[in-house]
Order: sequence, then structure tokens, then C-alpha cells
Amino acid sequence: MVVLVPRQVRMTGMTGNVPYYGGRFTPAQAYAAAHPAPPPPPPAPEPAPERQQSLSALKYLLADGVITPAEYDELRARLDP
Repeated sequence: MVVLVPRQVRMTGMTGNVPYYGGRFTPAQAYAAAHPAPPPPPPAPEPAPERQQSLSALKYLLADGVITPAEYDELRARLDP
């Protein structure tokens, strides 16, 4: 659809590609005001890299003898959701 608007009335600083009609809504602006876009979904958490780092740190501590196997099992159980 092509909207023909005199150059004097058209303002290029408006948001979108909708011409400005001296303070009145265009049909596209009226539709957008009546039908707001739904909010974006919340971002999905990405705990996988943190969990992998924690598991590798626990394995390192177990291999060095800093923690006992019982402590390792307890700390690993805390990491599982």
C-alpha cells in the first residue's frame, strides 16, 4: 500500500515508516495503539557451563585429596537440580 503525502506534511523523524498527519493518528498508528505487542518471553537460564565448571573443580579437589569422597558426593548432590 502506498500512501501519498505532501512533502510539507511528512516528517521523517517519526518512528517507523508511517507518515505523520499533523497530530492525528494514521490507520497504522491506530492499529498499533489498539493491538500492543506481547512482552518478550524471559530469557532462558544457561546453567550448564557453570555446572560443568563446578563439577570439574570438585573432581580436581577430590583428586588432590582436599575433600573426601563423602564430601564430594554431598557437594555434587547440591549441584543437581
